[in-house]
Amino acid sequence: MMDFALEWVALFMLSLFMNDLSSDSGMVSHEDTTLNFTELAIKYGQTCEEHDVITEDGYILKLFHIPGDKTRPVLLISGNMGSADEYIVRGNTSLAIALAKANYDVWGGNVRGCKYSRRHLTLDPDVDDGFWDFSFHEYGIYDMPAFIDYILTDTEQKQVNVIGFSIGTTVFYILGSERPEYNEKVKIKISLAPAAYLSHSVSVSAVSVFAPIINRFLLRAGQEELYSENSTTIRLIRRVCSTPLSAYVCLILFFFPICGYDSKGIEPDFAPIAIAHYPTSVSRKNLLHLSQVANSKRFPKFDYGVEENIARYGSESPPNYNLTAVTMKVALISGKNDLISTLPDVKLLKAKLPNVVDHIILKPKRFNHIDFTWGKNNHKVLFPHIFELLESQHV
Repeated sequence: MMDFALEWVALFMLSLFMNDLSSDSGMVSHEDTTLNFTELAIKYGQTCEEHDVITEDGYILKLFHIPGDKTRPVLLISGNMGSADEYIVRGNTSLAIALAKANYDVWGGNVRGCKYSRRHLTLDPDVDDGFWDFSFHEYGIYDMPAFIDYILTDTEQKQVNVIGFSIGTTVFYILGSERPEYNEKVKIKISLAPAAYLSHSVSVSAVSVFAPIINRFLLRAGQEELYSENSTTIRLIRRVCSTPLSAYVCLILFFFPICGYDSKGIEPDFAPIAIAHYPTSVSRKNLLHLSQVANSKRFPKFDYGVEENIARYGSESPPNYNLTAVTMKVALISGKNDLISTLPDVKLLKAKLPNVVDHIILKPKRFNHIDFTWGKNNHKVLFPHIFELLESQHV
């Protein structure tokens, strides 16, 4: 995480040189940079509803709904520090719109803490640190069940199709492991850039080495929420990465080294739109848990330290999630140039899961981690596989 912090220092320096570019007529005026999920759906010809879903532990989550055939519900879950926006920022060539046009009943989920889900029945995210006492573990054991049950009640179905990206895949391995009764409620789980093991991710490992140091600094500063929409960091990102040129430079400097280089996957004109919607707020604990996974070379629960681990888990070290309990149908889709969800780590995940129905490795050699949601050719390269998998469940 120290490298990550240094990157944003470099970003500040870059802003000094980009200032003129960001303040002249080169500023992007594309309205998609300012529209939320509902507004984007309407712009691209769809009806969109907003639903509030309350979890067992009191979080109020936003669930976007583009109505379609209620017998074919699809839940979309974003990656780390993301939101449902990831599935719609590409407009007519985004997955949410493509599914809607095919008459699927589309639901865009937003996990606790992100910009659409910063609410709780009793806790104030701006005042109560307890609001931010969660990692992706809680996404899996609380948020996903709440989404699934709400959708199944609304559609009167027994199962829902799920498409997740990156950590949006991780949470379902946790769900199937920790709450196995939900395996039967998932018709198929399509995992884009599957993430559980991070042993071969050089970029994540390099960042995670410094996580304990950064975590102590954040604790001393009392900073439990990262990347708030009103934070200095986000305002700086939005300002610096606001033109096609500066936003594309941001991708080259700060995204590609971590996710994988693909200079043709994202065009400069789209880059400001992507960055305008990402990242969104996340907890300190969530990023610490990710670093623990990377450093441990396992797929463990959160490490609270020896004393609390013994109290919680009955062992000095946190146990691994039991992937053999994840009996839902899982389809894995990988990119050859993904530096986060690497092919060796996905191979290990595939060996652990008992019901993998397919593992698709996309053909383009440069297809990287962020291409799964931002790639300009996804409607040609990725979507045909997704639709084939979905249609195979509705014969």
